[in-house]
Amino acid sequence: MALPETMLAIDPEAPGGPEVLVPVSRPIPQPGPGEVLVKVAAAGVNRPEVMQRKGMYPPPPGAPSILGMEIAGKVVALGEGVPGEVIGTPVCALIAGGAYAEYAVAPIGQCLPVPPAISMVEAAAIPETLFTVWSNVFERAYAVDGDWILVHGGTSGIGTMAIHLANLFGLTIIVTAGSDEKCEAAKRIGADHAINYKTEDFVARVQEITGGKGVNIVLDMVGGDYVPRNLQCLAEDGRHVSIAVQGGLQATIPIFEIMRKRLTLTGSTLRPRSVEFKSLLADEIHRAVWPFVAEGKLKPVIDETFPLADAAGAHARMEAGDHVGKIVLTVG
Repeated sequence: MALPETMLAIDPEAPGGPEVLVPVSRPIPQPGPGEVLVKVAAAGVNRPEVMQRKGMYPPPPGAPSILGMEIAGKVVALGEGVPGEVIGTPVCALIAGGAYAEYAVAPIGQCLPVPPAISMVEAAAIPETLFTVWSNVFERAYAVDGDWILVHGGTSGIGTMAIHLANLFGLTIIVTAGSDEKCEAAKRIGADHAINYKTEDFVARVQEITGGKGVNIVLDMVGGDYVPRNLQCLAEDGRHVSIAVQGGLQATIPIFEIMRKRLTLTGSTLRPRSVEFKSLLADEIHRAVWPFVAEGKLKPVIDETFPLADAAGAHARMEAGDHVGKIVLTVG
């Protein structure tokens, strides 16, 4: 099919508030070796993109300045080495940047097929949270059936995906959220327990809920002074996984407690990882999790959709902090 030379994209010239997110014309990107060009139907909105818009999180080297890390759409052109039968395939993908646009390039290894059981909006809301939760909870924290896990931000995209995966893989999940309404929403989605961190001491509540045993895993996106409190929530041989530092870059930790309880502290950032790593991760997810997606048993929670031209509204919605689940841009 003949492709146009230009496309609409959200590519702000300078950092700023949501108002800098206005559609501009950009050349359609060309897929390189091992890459595909996707005509984007929907793009997920994520907190790192809010930080990038503010100038606080530059894209990794080689990534486009156009915002956005997850897409769903149809493959319309191929780079060298990609088999021809991929043309026309509906896919979703985690990419380093470029999702807020009518067309985006994705490494073929980071693409997953979109089954009939989910919509393009749902497909666009999966990659970033699924890759993040799977790699950190099931790979780095080696979660197994029967484990207890504490997840902060239970109604965020990450939190709601963690709830779904916990239910599918036999984990008991406790989440924290900032209001009674969000706690109820988390429980409706499938959380076993939800703690309002503004009105309750989550450390005391975790001990109460677990009968003093603590949890096996903490998935933390807060950092700062939450880290020593999280460690108090862990059972012996517990694993603490950091994936963001919204509450601070530094933490003071009790070393002897780590020794006494044989705790493991780990963490990761996904965006700068290599295409090879993300492709291996996508392959593992395709084998371990994607059958649930194909059967309609794993669907993301969608908070609200916005047209691409109103990316500013989507970012304002995220920054307000009232969303439950994923915010998605619709394209075309």
